Amino acid sequence: MRKAFLFLLVVLLLVGGAAAWDAYRFLHVPPEQPGETRLVDIVPGMSMVRISGLLERENIVSSGQRFRIYAQLMGLGASVQAGEFALNTGWTPRQVLDVLTTGRVHLHRLRIPEGLTWWQTGRIVEESGLASFENFAQAVSDPELLRRFDIPADHAEGFLFPETYFLPRPRNQDARPIVEMMLEMFRRATDQHLWPKGRPDPETVRDLVILASLVEKETGLAEERERVAGVFANRLRIGMRLQCDPTTIYGLGPDFSGPLLRRHLDDPGNPYNTYMHAGLPPGPIASPGLASLRAALQPEEHNLIYFVSNNDGSHTFSRTLEEHNRAVRQFRRGQGR
Repeated sequence: MRKAFLFLLVVLLLVGGAAAWDAYRFLHVPPEQPGETRLVDIVPGMSMVRISGLLERENIVSSGQRFRIYAQLMGLGASVQAGEFALNTGWTPRQVLDVLTTGRVHLHRLRIPEGLTWWQTGRIVEESGLASFENFAQAVSDPELLRRFDIPADHAEGFLFPETYFLPRPRNQDARPIVEMMLEMFRRATDQHLWPKGRPDPETVRDLVILASLVEKETGLAEERERVAGVFANRLRIGMRLQCDPTTIYGLGPDFSGPLLRRHLDDPGNPYNTYMHAGLPPGPIASPGLASLRAALQPEEHNLIYFVSNNDGSHTFSRTLEEHNRAVRQFRRGQGR
């Protein structure tokens, strides 16, 4: 009887020791070394059973069941948050649980350069996998967003502030949070840097954005922004047409790939054709950066009303048509025409 008891005790100790060793290994030895990062999407409403099973399938934890028990013992079984998380197969369960319960979701990098149209921006968003182009097109015309951000138009063109954004993946390819982030960045940047004493009325802001978008598209050199803005300001003041190629190109739509021909410049049916229509175009033609917005707000004071490209990003500016024609001829000679 005594031998049987000793045998049972040894067995229990061995079993208990093995279980303790397994528990130790689970808590302190990651599934892989070195590990690799994997994106894991925790859907809202997902149960802990499904979450732990997903983590096991992705090899984030070696046992989904043990992870679930561990989370419950830690009092965090109901604290796992929804979102897309960057988890590593080289982490311990404690590290995994810490990320899931503190909501440190994975942030995607989205870079939007200056001078893009809304549809070019939409294509970048779609290529990033964050939202579909169709959803982006709907979001930039969302009446509620336009009202909230005081945009007096049926479209957010020009207000999609160019910046490098870091954002969580929206649910269901929803582009509205992305557009909202861009509009909020426009508001914050301009309130801080352009009108710290108070925002002008919405119509004035929109006219400024329109002019800044022309400066953005026409300017290849940063030091010329204020000068180009001054040319446009002078033309508007004397009632001279802006004659800006980029506005006409914008009016030809996203499928136009050039070249810009005389018949395009002579077409009065294009409302953005500033060769045929006086004043500013109906709306912005791109999203200007802060430097172009500042140039439009504070254009250089001069008596220049013409400029021609030197084909290297710079321009030759002129006060009279005679000077301008001479600059054009000189440019053409340099091009061998």
